[in-house]
Amino acid sequence: MVQSKAARVDDFLAEVPPERRPALDRLRALCLERFGVDSEIMAFGMPGYGDPKAPLVSFNSQKQYIALYVGRGALDAFPERMAGVDRGGGCVRWKKPEAIDFGLVADLLDHVREHGRGA
Repeated sequence: MVQSKAARVDDFLAEVPPERRPALDRLRALCLERFGVDSEIMAFGMPGYGDPKAPLVSFNSQKQYIALYVGRGALDAFPERMAGVDRGGGCVRWKKPEAIDFGLVADLLDHVREHGRGA
């Protein structure tokens, strides 16, 4: 995992490749809408929302993809919509920013907000 040393999310975003910035800005905006400005932190070298020791949601710009960490419960809540989407244990990954389904992202974030990360 690529970890930033940025102290603030704005600094993190300033470091990302320019072609990824619009997608990451949109991910951030969706997270802020759902979790609030006061929940935004840098944790484990990436933007997170919630408790600094165990954020509810995080995202990152990895070398090969953009990753959104929402937990397995959120990913399992939308099996039909997750078909064909690259996912890990508790994350979803996109190699191309233009491939991100922001409607799905919004629903994943809503699920975490309503049920927590583990549900």
